[in-house]
Amino acid sequence: MSQAAVELLSGGLESKVTAALAREAGYRLLALTIDYNQRHKVELQAAATIARALGAEQHIVLPLYLSRFGGSALTSDIEVPKDGLGNDIPVTYVPARNTIFLSLCLGWAEVAGARELFIGVNALDYSGYPDCRPAFVASFEAMANLATKAGVEGEHFRVRTPLIAMTKAGIVREAARLGLDAAMSWSCYDPTPDLKHCGLCDSCRLRARGFAEAGLPDPTDYSVRPPT
Repeated sequence: MSQAAVELLSGGLESKVTAALAREAGYRLLALTIDYNQRHKVELQAAATIARALGAEQHIVLPLYLSRFGGSALTSDIEVPKDGLGNDIPVTYVPARNTIFLSLCLGWAEVAGARELFIGVNALDYSGYPDCRPAFVASFEAMANLATKAGVEGEHFRVRTPLIAMTKAGIVREAARLGLDAAMSWSCYDPTPDLKHCGLCDSCRLRARGFAEAGLPDPTDYSVRPPT
């Protein structure tokens, strides 16, 4: 039987491509989605659809309401910026999100006998989040092997980040190579009442730019066409 891998499945394009790459590599897919009471909860529906489409062996949607902490435009009553990409860490950063989420993946992986954790972080075309960088991933992997029974007994955990050095255009092309329906994924931080991508938040702008630079049609239903 092939090995299992736990993948953090947000419902976004990156997490979908990452899950498909894990499956292509021969892993049995255990998908973990976190319902953190995010502003864009529609991504939970996208994650469920993706998990089914990719044949995930299990898909757990775990409630963990980080809105109780606040501190982010995704979890608090803070306006999502719509004026373009900046150079600072934006208010859409959720404090320690990937550290928390990967820790949950690690807990499930240890119980399930999986030693591979997949996450769709990207360190090139992204919004500047500190927990998307190679240094963070390496540090988390080292911690995982110090903080778990499996790790200290010699069963090495690895954090797989197949997209970390890709451009957004490269990710779009990889989705096409894998035969994925990109329309199934969700990127927008601030959905409209009729559940369209807003078109102006950082995530929408990056998504649209990726399709434009890849030279591939963008199937996303935007309320306002993003500038590219």
